Amino acid sequence: MNNNYIIGLLTLILLSLPFIGVTGYPLHIVITILIWSFAYTGWSIMGRFGLVSLGHGAFMAMGGYITALLWNYYGLTPWIGIPIALILTAFLAIIVGYPCFKFRIIGHYFALVTLALSEVVRQVIIATRDYTGGSLGYTPEPHGEGGWSIYALQFPDDRTAFLFIAVFIWIIGILIWKYIDNSMSRYALEAISEDEDASAAVGVKVTREKLKITVISALITAFAGALYCQYQMFISPDTIGGVGISLQIVFAVVVGGIYSALGPTVGAIITLLLAEILRISIGTARVCVTDDFCLNASGFPLFIYGIMLIVFIIFLPKGIVGSLMDFFKNNSSKKIKTEN
Repeated sequence: MNNNYIIGLLTLILLSLPFIGVTGYPLHIVITILIWSFAYTGWSIMGRFGLVSLGHGAFMAMGGYITALLWNYYGLTPWIGIPIALILTAFLAIIVGYPCFKFRIIGHYFALVTLALSEVVRQVIIATRDYTGGSLGYTPEPHGEGGWSIYALQFPDDRTAFLFIAVFIWIIGILIWKYIDNSMSRYALEAISEDEDASAAVGVKVTREKLKITVISALITAFAGALYCQYQMFISPDTIGGVGISLQIVFAVVVGGIYSALGPTVGAIITLLLAEILRISIGTARVCVTDDFCLNASGFPLFIYGIMLIVFIIFLPKGIVGSLMDFFKNNSSKKIKTEN
């Protein structure tokens, strides 16, 4: 089945959920998956061309914190605050990306630079605790008495409104992914990932192309952070930024499939559902091997993620969606050969 039909069918199913009785916690999980899918799609737009960034937690944090701070301190509606957050995020992406691409800091070195960026932004948030709440987190102030406000982009106790918003931005993310996939930039970036010198020799603007895709990826991730902040009405360095979030993004995309438009969505479904299952079943309990040897299970989900990441990189490098596509493609080819 064509991806477009699958996306269309999923859209109809998602939009119908409130009308078929899906409310409360299940609807919350769906909205969360859609928002994170959008962020994961933003990373995959860049990561699929060999630009492995571990700094997207920084971009996501900037989107959420700048929007919330502008609202709380200056009364700027998110309709203005989000564009400002996106402009500042793009500026940061250029400041970090341009020197890296200009001086050919690639591969592991680029990953380390972006890793440092993610941690620097996290530490800045913690250090400015008088304004950001530090490690305790930050809450946008509710608008008015009821709180429900299009002006403030706040819909407490009304997940249906946010479901429609989440579905819309999820579709936008996939459309951006497909647009880049069908553009000339895709071929330029694929050539750059293979050999930068050869690409430059045939006229490809290496620095410009890499910087362009980095800024687009950062903007999508920052927008996801802003939307996540408005939905949850609470953010903290651990839930929206830092190295942990950056690694979560990379892990989810690798699991779902980095070379497919629906790969990040599948990755979000698997990782977020797994996280919820582990949180409910294990939580912060202690696992005792013997009476004298007990382990804190709070880090167990990260252990599971690590094992799964190793397994997927070794056995399913194209992720679940990519592997399934290859499987069906090979079966179709074999069937055609048999019939002939």
